[in-house]
Amino acid sequence: MYKEDILPRIIAILTADLKTFTDAAKTAHAAATHAECLPDNKYDTTGLEASYIAQGQANRAQDIRQSLESYRNLRLRNFDEETPIRLTVLVTIEADDGSCRQIFLGPDAGGLKLIDGDDECIVITPESPLGRALLGKVCGDEIETGRRETRKTFTIVAVS
Repeated sequence: MYKEDILPRIIAILTADLKTFTDAAKTAHAAATHAECLPDNKYDTTGLEASYIAQGQANRAQDIRQSLESYRNLRLRNFDEETPIRLTVLVTIEADDGSCRQIFLGPDAGGLKLIDGDDECIVITPESPLGRALLGKVCGDEIETGRRETRKTFTIVAVS
């Protein structure tokens, strides 16, 4: 996966997610205020429950809107093997077992997976444990994540 392709793909995914959650919030709001949701008695909480769902969907839409704005304003930086890792780097790390994974260090939307055929890239943020471990490192450095039994060691094998 190429770094130049990542930013437009993240923006496209977030745009689609924003539409989905905005539409869901509108639908839930309409359900919460519909005449059929008016309580029949003091124990009928259908309308209240629908309003909680509407609020949750609206909150998620707002989070996505903020992430989308962060990525629209993001400028990709160039990295080489000597450049310390920071925001907008595309990193390839190799585990002890020889498996490799690509990671994009972004300002938001951690956990987002970008799949292109057999290639997969995961977006992480500097606030994540792996993101914190990567910050300031350079190609060839080793990083460790996890605690005692779950501790894993990775080697940074490529940056761009």
